[in-house]
Amino acid sequence: MPRPVEEIVEASPLDRHNSRLVSNTHPQDWENPKPADRYHLVVIGAGTAGLVTAIGAAGLGARVALVERNLMGGDCLNSGCVPSKALLRAARAAVAVREAEDFGIRARLDPNGVDFPRVMERMRRLRAQISVHDSARRFRDLGVDVYLGQARFAGRRSVVVDGSTLKFSKACIATGTRAALPPIGGLHDVGPLTNETIFTLTKLPDRLGVIGGGPIGVEMAQCFARFGSQVTMIESAAGILVREDRDAAGVVERSLLRDGVHLKCDAMATRMRMDEDGTVISVQSGTEISRIRVDRVLVATGRVPNVDGLGLNRAGVRFDPRRGVLVDDRLRTSNPRVYAAGDICSEFKFTHAADAMARIVIRNSLFFGKSRASALKIPWCTYTDPELARVGLNEREAKGGNFAIDTYRTKMSSVDRAVLDGDSGGFVKIHCRRGTDAIVGATVVARHAGEMISELTTAMTSGIGLEDLSSTIHPYPTRAEAIRKTADAYQRARLTPGVRKFLKLLLRFSG
Repeated sequence: MPRPVEEIVEASPLDRHNSRLVSNTHPQDWENPKPADRYHLVVIGAGTAGLVTAIGAAGLGARVALVERNLMGGDCLNSGCVPSKALLRAARAAVAVREAEDFGIRARLDPNGVDFPRVMERMRRLRAQISVHDSARRFRDLGVDVYLGQARFAGRRSVVVDGSTLKFSKACIATGTRAALPPIGGLHDVGPLTNETIFTLTKLPDRLGVIGGGPIGVEMAQCFARFGSQVTMIESAAGILVREDRDAAGVVERSLLRDGVHLKCDAMATRMRMDEDGTVISVQSGTEISRIRVDRVLVATGRVPNVDGLGLNRAGVRFDPRRGVLVDDRLRTSNPRVYAAGDICSEFKFTHAADAMARIVIRNSLFFGKSRASALKIPWCTYTDPELARVGLNEREAKGGNFAIDTYRTKMSSVDRAVLDGDSGGFVKIHCRRGTDAIVGATVVARHAGEMISELTTAMTSGIGLEDLSSTIHPYPTRAEAIRKTADAYQRARLTPGVRKFLKLLLRFSG
């Protein structure tokens, strides 16, 4: 049976927008169908990986069952990409007003100009509007048997949900991850926020503490600082976004500082307690201990896989409590009839990666395909302002793997469109296999970097090198010109003294 609305954390507050969200993604009057004798594919989890697997397989003629215990749409719709980007857009609007005078526009945002309840209401409205695409009724109408409830493997070829047994030829586990809470003394006593609960806020915290300097932490830190919160971020590493190019992370870090975020890197939150003036966080940096007062704490320190309660041992599916379900390169588990896709089994915890892996599962599980996850070229983006996008190797990884590369770089300050728009911070950096134009990685830090990185991902996927990108006409003026300029840098690097001497000889004879 569907879970009671009051148990669905993401649906708070239960206004008309969240009521619409629930009616689409976890309808309270839902009746689970009578099971088929056997399903070609049973999919557990209706986040991106599960939804794409189910609808893709059903569209190809398979009998498919899809099981979800919470809200269909998963993290992306309910507590990830969709709500966070709605807030980031509102925060960017606030900054646009503050900076309008730089463009000759007389406008001023008063100190109380951000109406936070309306910002959050807009987010809930848009999320509910989008939720129809992930709705139980839509998937039912497209030929998928949708079950709401907790799925548990009863054996190697069957799943039980709400008292019904679903027999399958193949199955896919797509149960995703949830926020990890670090072992900080007193953390549970202060009511910490995570990505699952921060979007339920209706009042802007005057003071927000953010634990963790990864993508979720930096996006929300900048966002809430722009709304007017006094934000302090605590990160144990020497800098934010530790997986990224250090120069690029530095650009984002300086942007956070300009927006008023207080950064405490090389620091650990060791204890928390509440008093009459909010929450006190004890922070240790080296041998020094300081204390910070905040009103709310957002924990953004990573994810843990949702493997509990699935009966994976009964199905003969190996898993690790920290790494999730263990799969081979074709996304098969230790039970050859069971596959997995998305965050539950991948280090790339992105919606688009889950989508790509779902397509591999369809091909390999139902149609004797041999697609490999390792062949995917997966880009990602942190949606700060400026954005930081990346695909493939960065310099640190190339060096650590003894992989020889040549690096070409273009500053956005040399790109006319970026200068005209007032967004000239950042750069494009492209790495090629040493002595060739074959792209092995790229980082873009710029406004709309998430859009720009797709050209480089396409180039890597299709084997297009910098020579071809240099000869590709880009519209002027656009930010994407930075990619062509970087490709031009490769072309100039080929003009060695010997080549220049040869060209001069050619010019002499051509006259």
